[in-house]
Amino acid sequence: MSKMTMVQALNLALRQEMTQDDRVIVLGEDVGVDGGVFRVTDGLIEAFGESRVVDTPLAESAIAGMSIGMAVYGLKPVCEMQFDGFSYYTLHQIEGHASRLRWRSQGRYQVPMVLRAPYGGGVRALEHHSESREAFWAHIPGLKMVIPSGPRNARALLVSAIRDPDPVIFYEPKAVYRAFREEVPEEEETLPIGRSQRVREGGDLTLIAYGAMMRPTLEAAEELKRRHGAEADVIDLLTISPLDDSLLVESARKTGRVAVVHEAPRSFRPVAEVVARLVEKAFYHLEAPVARVTGYDVVIPLFSREKHYLPGVARIVDAARNLLSAP
Repeated sequence: MSKMTMVQALNLALRQEMTQDDRVIVLGEDVGVDGGVFRVTDGLIEAFGESRVVDTPLAESAIAGMSIGMAVYGLKPVCEMQFDGFSYYTLHQIEGHASRLRWRSQGRYQVPMVLRAPYGGGVRALEHHSESREAFWAHIPGLKMVIPSGPRNARALLVSAIRDPDPVIFYEPKAVYRAFREEVPEEEETLPIGRSQRVREGGDLTLIAYGAMMRPTLEAAEELKRRHGAEADVIDLLTISPLDDSLLVESARKTGRVAVVHEAPRSFRPVAEVVARLVEKAFYHLEAPVARVTGYDVVIPLFSREKHYLPGVARIVDAARNLLSAP
């Protein structure tokens, strides 16, 4: 197996799926000649030609609308939004059409499309370039909302998303794009959409995270073991909608103490749904209120204040210590 960054792993997923299925089309702003703003689609236009790797005008609503039409008529479009902060312009097309067409047509039509978007902070970007708005999409019936946390699961989940018969919103944590490498097999690998994963075993408390927050969460788990002798059960959500709560509930019943970590603003976000599921299904096993370690209810700040906004190891460890000391 080769060690790859997330960018390389995503490129591998696209290249392999385009090779074996000529219905897979890539489209978006600068995805062809320039290889995408983060170079995820680098080299695809040379390999597959401009009829399958389409540089579009700067018009997010049109990109989404074209993708819906392609999908209904038998193609498998993978459209890219340069940043998730620009994807709001697609909301009418995605909510009004992509998410509803199977229901509206009583199953006659499917919309097998993927909307890819880099999301999140941590790269000192400009305004509208660092948002975490996954709750917008997770709230819409008929959509699937996927967020990988590393190169290997990003590749496997993107393959599954491309093959899915329904529209998938695929958020890629840009802070992880080139932050580290993992071994990624050359042969085909998929992960089921709608399943969470346990990535570290422990019995003293549960840490739940996704996307770019998995790395500080795992680092916090190591610090808790080293400094406090506490073993954390760490769970990666991977899919925000449909949310797999089976592992979350199992872990909460085992440890009785839970913290949820994400970089999106605190209120009305995926953490609220996670807490609600735990209250419904594991309430009598909880030894302390579920802790939330999140961004703040403000626009994500620029440059010098960005680190203070994003949850880090220290904030996660503090929340965990409070949980462990609760009577």
